[in-house]
Amino acid sequence: MAKRPTIHDVAAVAGVSRGTVSRVLNGDRYVSTAAHAAVRRAIAETGYILNRNARSLVTQRTGSVVMVLSEPHEKLFEDPNYSVTIRTAVRRLAERDISLVMMVAGDDGDRDRVVRYVRGGHADGVFLLSTHAGDRMIDALVDLAVPTVALGAVIGREQVIPYAAADDREGARQMTRHLIERGRRKIATITGPMDTPGGIQRLEGFADVLGRKASKKLVEHGDWTQAGGEGAMTRLLQRVPDLDAVFVASDLMAAGALAALRAAGRRVPDDVAVGGFDDSSVAASTHPPLTTVRQPLAQVAEETVRLLLALIDGAGHVGPVVLPTRLITREST
Repeated sequence: MAKRPTIHDVAAVAGVSRGTVSRVLNGDRYVSTAAHAAVRRAIAETGYILNRNARSLVTQRTGSVVMVLSEPHEKLFEDPNYSVTIRTAVRRLAERDISLVMMVAGDDGDRDRVVRYVRGGHADGVFLLSTHAGDRMIDALVDLAVPTVALGAVIGREQVIPYAAADDREGARQMTRHLIERGRRKIATITGPMDTPGGIQRLEGFADVLGRKASKKLVEHGDWTQAGGEGAMTRLLQRVPDLDAVFVASDLMAAGALAALRAAGRRVPDDVAVGGFDDSSVAASTHPPLTTVRQPLAQVAEETVRLLLALIDGAGHVGPVVLPTRLITREST
């Protein structure tokens, strides 16, 4: 049986010291570009495979990050935004040879398992996805002092947990101004959950533009799901039958709103203009295609990972990062 290549073999082929090979494998930034390239070539040539357990004993790192989705399990597969975020995070972490562990925290049992997992030292950092205000799991993670970041601000913990996000409030202003410019006079909104940053900030942007015209009867709350959007739109039509536009706080909920409008015999955009938020894959597939607010989700996910890696590498303070949105006009308005 052929002898398994060792770090000494890599060093000999690369023409560098064993310590230099070790620094490259452990992600040390203080290695010359030439030495780094030589080590990578030697690894490919020798077929060396890193022993993660051995490295962990030296570095006290696991080589993994846990992503926590604080939603019911079914939402992971329904909402296309999550797949974009996960795909981006996996790719970005792989550049540092770090694995992503996905955990769904949809109920108290799930949240307890997340805390136990992190407390057990199984992850070098935590990436929070879709957080909710008042979640005791988040407080427990903060107490563990494990590097933790969030995609989107964590309500009440904005100064404690670094985050990257799109400018939700300004994006909502862009959409609301667009509907007014289209001549709409009775504009309603379907919000996200009001314990989430997107739910709160997108409603705030809507109210910033409409002022006192943003009355309570024109506001209906959703839950980020297509079924939730359909139900919210049905309730709005019952309460305000003469509304002529609706800003829906996510594309997935907007798809549900379009279904409710069709069922009620309302033409879009002739009778009711509909605007969404995200510019996800859903937006181009609705009938009619959806005017929406593009948030640069892949870039937001990249920035969130960058913040987490900086904390893992020992940075004392990072973030927040807030990226601009852009209105994308299609046939629904």
